[in-house]
Amino acid sequence: MVTAKGNGWAGLSYWAWSDYDQIRARLDAGADPNAPVWGSRPLHAAAERGSPEVVAELARRVEDPDAEYEGRTALWLAVYANRPDNARALVAAGADPRRPMMAGWSPARLSLAGPNPDLFGLEPGELELSPDEAAASAEGRRLIAALSTLDFTEGLGLAAVAGISAAEAAQRLEAELVEGFEPDPYAFDQDMRLVAATDVPGGCVISQPWGYAPQMPGVTARLSAGTVCYGLYANPKSGNQGSIIRDGVIEGWDLHPGGDPYADDSAEEVLAAYLYQRHAVAYCCAYAGLRLTDSRSINGKPDRWLRLPERDHWKQP
Repeated sequence: MVTAKGNGWAGLSYWAWSDYDQIRARLDAGADPNAPVWGSRPLHAAAERGSPEVVAELARRVEDPDAEYEGRTALWLAVYANRPDNARALVAAGADPRRPMMAGWSPARLSLAGPNPDLFGLEPGELELSPDEAAASAEGRRLIAALSTLDFTEGLGLAAVAGISAAEAAQRLEAELVEGFEPDPYAFDQDMRLVAATDVPGGCVISQPWGYAPQMPGVTARLSAGTVCYGLYANPKSGNQGSIIRDGVIEGWDLHPGGDPYADDSAEEVLAAYLYQRHAVAYCCAYAGLRLTDSRSINGKPDRWLRLPERDHWKQP
């Protein structure tokens, strides 16, 4: 007998939403299709990472296939996760692709910015993207492709800086040029004062394959004078940590570039989250308006290596 406390979903694997027989057996035994599970709802979880068969079964049993969780429906999540078969199953069950949510990004409108723009058979001109949104979508695809050769990034630190050169960055940091340095790609205990600097279209990238130095407040504050900088540390323990610094002022800290959007995000933030999901480096560079053509500035051979001066770089100037 299913208890109210368990709702019938206790012990379910995170990836079990593709197992039709297991989900059907739980439902037949009394599992509540409307009850929260794994910080979500069953239909939402299945739409995001399950099979169309499971989605259809759950959609048949829920009270409302368009019920929202954290500001979005299961259909919205299917589009966001690029699961077109799940989206079709939800529409067949009565879900509304034109339902407004997430700062104006209905499931149908969001689909126009992704790889399945014909998913819902919209009429010509219906819910079309603005010129800026279309350009952002095209740039997102281009930038992710340009960084497709990016190697393992765990432990990486970087600062994407708009509008200044690597030479200007070195001057702002009062850094010393280091000649002939070749980092050990397998060592993670190298000099924390050493950072790489590379010119890229739109600005420059300051990176450190083994540490967080590029996004320390004392570094990003100097780099962002009169411009904007997005800092990233791919923390091996807690995931990607981002920061936004504009003209020396921290506007955002402990951000999660490449992560999912929040219900109260702006339309621009929702679109960026969709375009760059699980692509934290591309997200940071796009935010700063950098148009990288390859991954050399991140973990290839940079333009130059710099040694930061001895001072407390956690302290803002």
